[in-house]
Amino acid sequence: MATDRDSPALTVIVPCYNEVAVIDDTAARLCALLDDLSGRGVIAPDSGILFVDDGSGDETWAAIERLGRRHPRCGGLKLSRNCGHQNALLAGLKASTTEITVSIDADLQDDTSAIERMIAAYREGAEIVYGVRDDRHEDSRFKRVSAELFYRLMQWLGVRLVFNHADFRLMSRRAIAALDRYTEVNLFLRALVPMLGFRTATVTYARGLRQAGESKYPFLRMVSFALTGITSFSLAPLRVITLTGFAVALLAGLVGLWALGASLIGAASAPGWASLLIVVSFLGGAQLFALGIVGEYVGRIYLETKRRPRFEVEAVMPPAAGAMREIRAPAEEAAPPPVSHSH
Repeated sequence: MATDRDSPALTVIVPCYNEVAVIDDTAARLCALLDDLSGRGVIAPDSGILFVDDGSGDETWAAIERLGRRHPRCGGLKLSRNCGHQNALLAGLKASTTEITVSIDADLQDDTSAIERMIAAYREGAEIVYGVRDDRHEDSRFKRVSAELFYRLMQWLGVRLVFNHADFRLMSRRAIAALDRYTEVNLFLRALVPMLGFRTATVTYARGLRQAGESKYPFLRMVSFALTGITSFSLAPLRVITLTGFAVALLAGLVGLWALGASLIGAASAPGWASLLIVVSFLGGAQLFALGIVGEYVGRIYLETKRRPRFEVEAVMPPAAGAMREIRAPAEEAAPPPVSHSH
């Protein structure tokens, strides 16, 4: 018996930042996949791909426009500046008009064959399907260890994450509509999507090698991304500061009692400069560290209270045909009307 989940129209969202080296191959592989899936009735024939140019400094947008002229399935959304991967991904999700949407990085290290299994899980009732890496052997040892520590730390801090899941996921129209109600500026979708609470499923896959270009997440950007995730979803660091302050105060009180007792029995002696230096240095470092953590939270609050748009859309290029023909910039995020490119 056919249901409204049979042969759904699919949009594949591909955030791009300086990806001119890989975008042609990415489009070819995704178009071939959609042709195969639609030919077998897995998805609707009018499914398509939306490339989101996150203010690239190279010829990425020009390449997207060429793809739109060659491939009817390909469309594009151009942000006016570099707004960050999470904002670019959100812009694509908000612009999608189809029953289901899959997000995937432009380097296609995530296995595209897993998309069919994601759609199967959607047919069985899941509103969100996570792509989970079951093998990281292609990553460097440092990246494997740092990723493991990151997920463990987030779990310890109480942040709900799907282990070894990045941003390769399927979301239904209903799930995206719920996500649209979250308006925070400091985006961390890996923790925000699990908060939606809909029925979910996971699909495992082996992560491959990047075919060209370079990673857009160097070490410092990874650290910044982790800080955003921690400060956006956990108060644990602030509570650690409170507990540390209490412990230091308790220790100081005990030392004071010991000093008082020693003076009463005549055993007091002049304190040494080394021990004094150690105590002062420790307390000074602890205070600066605590101020830094508090400053991170205050900075996030400052950005949230401004309520600035998360992105501005400069141009929209809908696919030539299909369910995405009417795609347009999310109205609440773009103050000026976007420039529309038709075929």
